[in-house]
Amino acid sequence: MTTTVLTLVADPKNDRPLSNIVDRAQARLAELGATDMITDWLKEDVACDLLFNGSVDIDDLRQSVDDADYCLQPVQYRRKKLLLADMDSTIITVECIDELADFAGLKKEVSAITEQAMRGELDFNEAFKSRVAMLKGLKESVLQQTFDERVTLMPGARTLIQTIKAHGAYTALVSGGFTFFTSRVREQVGFDMDDSNELLFENGALTGQAAEPILNAQAKLNNLNRLIKEKKIKYEESVAIGDGANDIPMIEAAGLGVSYHAKPKAAEAADAMIRYGDLTTLLYYQGYRFEEFVE
Repeated sequence: MTTTVLTLVADPKNDRPLSNIVDRAQARLAELGATDMITDWLKEDVACDLLFNGSVDIDDLRQSVDDADYCLQPVQYRRKKLLLADMDSTIITVECIDELADFAGLKKEVSAITEQAMRGELDFNEAFKSRVAMLKGLKESVLQQTFDERVTLMPGARTLIQTIKAHGAYTALVSGGFTFFTSRVREQVGFDMDDSNELLFENGALTGQAAEPILNAQAKLNNLNRLIKEKKIKYEESVAIGDGANDIPMIEAAGLGVSYHAKPKAAEAADAMIRYGDLTTLLYYQGYRFEEFVE
C-alpha cells in the first residue's frame, strides 16, 4: 500500500498541459527512490495524484513541480475532519476593514497598515486598534452597504466548504475582521461557526473601538486547539488555510497548513501553498475527485 501522495493541480493561466508536469514529477520521484508509483487523475488535465512509497523531501521536487500548485503529504489522515479558514483575502476577495475605510475617505492609509500587518511587519493588535480608530464616526448603515457592494466570495469557497461538510467535516471561519461580515459570510458559504471581532457603536455610528479581547493569531490557534479537543480528533485530521501573518500559528499547528495566494511569511510557514488555483485546489489536496464536489 502506498504511503505518500504528491498532488499536482494545474495553473489555469498556464497553457502547458499538466500531463507534462506530471511526467516530469514522476521522473524526479523515480530518481529520488520512490517505488510502487500510481498515477490517479482527480480531474483530467486539472488535478492528479502521484501515490508512492518512499521518503521524499519537497525541496528536492520543487524545480520539477513549480509550474503547478502542489502538496506532498502522507496518505493517512488525508481527508480532514476539521477545517479552519481565515476570511479576508481567503474566503472573500477583499479586506473588509479597507473597504469600510474607503467610505471614510481613508482607504489608502488603512490599506497600507493592513498590508504591513498581514506581512508580519506590525503588531497585529496595535495595527487593528489604529485602523478601527480611523473608522470612528462611520455610520452603522455603511457596514451593510460594504457587504452588499464590496464583499465577493473567493472562487471555490462554497464548493470547498459544502463538499467537506458533505463528508462529515466541521468547518470554522476564524477572522481578525468583524462579526458583522463573518456572520453573513458564514451563512453564505455554509460554515458551521464563525469567530471574529465585534465593532462597537454609539448612536448609530462607530465608536472607533472594538470589543476586547481582540481576535488575533493566538485566538485563531485557540479555536483550532479547542475544536480538536471537542471533536476528539487528531491534529493530523485538521487543515487550516489563510493568507497573512496572523494565520501562521494555526497553519503551523494544523495537520495540513495551507497558504492561499499568501504573503511571504505565511507561505513559508505552510505545508502546502495555493498560488495559482482557486479554493477547490484544497479539495484536490485532500483527494476529492471532481465528481465528488458539492456546489
